Amino acid sequence: MSVRVLGVDGCRTGWVGIVLDGGHVTAVHGATITEVLDAAGRDGGLACVGVDMPIGLPDAGRRQADVLARKALGPRWQSLFLTPVRPALLTADFAEAVAVNRELAGEGLSRQAFALRTKVLEVDALVRDSADPVVVEVHPELSFAAMAGGPLAAGKKTWAGTQERRALLARHGIPVPEDLGPAGALAAVDDVLDAAAAAWSASRWAAGQARSLPAPPERFSDEIPCAIWT
Repeated sequence: MSVRVLGVDGCRTGWVGIVLDGGHVTAVHGATITEVLDAAGRDGGLACVGVDMPIGLPDAGRRQADVLARKALGPRWQSLFLTPVRPALLTADFAEAVAVNRELAGEGLSRQAFALRTKVLEVDALVRDSADPVVVEVHPELSFAAMAGGPLAAGKKTWAGTQERRALLARHGIPVPEDLGPAGALAAVDDVLDAAAAAWSASRWAAGQARSLPAPPERFSDEIPCAIWT
């Protein structure tokens, strides 16, 4: 029996997921990550879910996962934002979040990072509420770098970058089909490819082949293992 895994990436309309079931590749979409997991699980259980979103939120300072991943990404380091501290993410006002993060982490935070707070907290709630299936943090650019043997030269929103990422996925047994059904009309190209890369890392986790940054994962007061897996 083949192992089914899911890779998930946030998109403008919610979340997009790529399901790997042996050599079969399908796409799902949902307004919430729970909807994506429900849609992906209709045809069978999931051994692992890889999500491109922070899991394990710091109380103060930086996460080692972010620091090490940025170092590994080299020229593509800007694709990974530094995770704000949990108290900053729990504020509803950007200015207040900046002040809280500066007090507890010694630095402010970007509007992009703050804009993702809803999705970050959505994943946080999912991980806290259930241990089935296993949900792990991934970062697509790290996944693609692992596939290629080093950071990619072209950005994911460029034509060259898109073609390189599709070719890498196909080379590693994930030929993303041209027709993805409704999900293909609701998610951008780079989000779909990122979800596929997340699924690749999830499949490696399920097979016991994935590597984590850091190793072993660190833990904060939430007691959630914090690491990025490739």
